[in-house]
Amino acid sequence: MAEPKRVERPLSPFMIGPYYRPQMTSISSIMIRITGLALIVGIALIAAWILSAAISEPAFDCVNWLVTSWLGWLVWIGSAWAIWYHLLGGVRHFIFDAGKAMDIPTAEKLGWAMFIGATVLTVITIIVAVV
Repeated sequence: MAEPKRVERPLSPFMIGPYYRPQMTSISSIMIRITGLALIVGIALIAAWILSAAISEPAFDCVNWLVTSWLGWLVWIGSAWAIWYHLLGGVRHFIFDAGKAMDIPTAEKLGWAMFIGATVLTVITIIVAVV
C-alpha cells in the first residue's frame, strides 16, 4: 500500500515569518504577556527603593541615584505605559467576555486603541507627575 504524502506546514501561529502574517489581535495578546512580565522590573525597582530606605542612608542614596537617573526615568515611563496597556487589555477582555466586539474588524480596532490609548495615557501621566 502506498504511504500517504506528508504535508509540511507550520503547526502554530508562533512561526511568524514566511508562514504566518502577524495580526493585531495576536500582537496585542502577545504584548499583554510582555507588559505583564515587564512590570516586574518597575515593581523590583520600587521594592529596592523602599527596602534601601529601611536599611540605611548610604543604601538609599545608591538606589535613589538609580531611580532618579535617566535609566530610572526610562523604567518609570516604560512601567507607566505597561500599566496602561495592561489595564486597557483587561477592559478589552471584559468587553470580549460580555460577548461584544467579537468580529475581526472591531477586535483589530480595539487592539489599535490599546496601543494608542496606552501612549496617550502615559503622556498624560508624565505631565501630571512632573507638574
